[in-house]
Amino acid sequence: MSNKKKKKLTPTQQQYQQYAKQREPKRPVFLNCARAFLVGGLICTLGQGLQWMFISYFGFDEVTAGNPTAAVLIIISVLLTGLGVYDHIAQWAGAGTAIPVTGFANTMASAAIEHRSEGYVLGVGGNMFKISGPVITYGVFFAFVVSLIKIIIKELGGM
Repeated sequence: MSNKKKKKLTPTQQQYQQYAKQREPKRPVFLNCARAFLVGGLICTLGQGLQWMFISYFGFDEVTAGNPTAAVLIIISVLLTGLGVYDHIAQWAGAGTAIPVTGFANTMASAAIEHRSEGYVLGVGGNMFKISGPVITYGVFFAFVVSLIKIIIKELGGM
């Protein structure tokens, strides 16, 4: 807690904060990082294997193999979310499952599953973008900003 917030607390509240901090279990940071690295690496390895498969067996080149690879990863993520497996993997691996494609698909699917009883339009359609909507918004915004920076650098370099 920041010092500004501590100053606003009463002495009893400050005492409780200290007590709670002493009793809080220590997080195994190294173990959590190792798990995230392992699972994130496995997801990326699976994606790379799928891309290699599309290139080798289906005649895609390196550029065009990315789209079916992402689609298969999304389908696997949604299936695992629907079966309740992805949540267990995410609980164990933490941030390792937040790889953009699979984490985003999990977010969309879990929100859709949670709100399906409210109907398809207002329940599923309306609520599945509550969590993932900001991701889409910030992604589009930063893509725009990066594009502007690239155009400015290109124009300045061309002078």
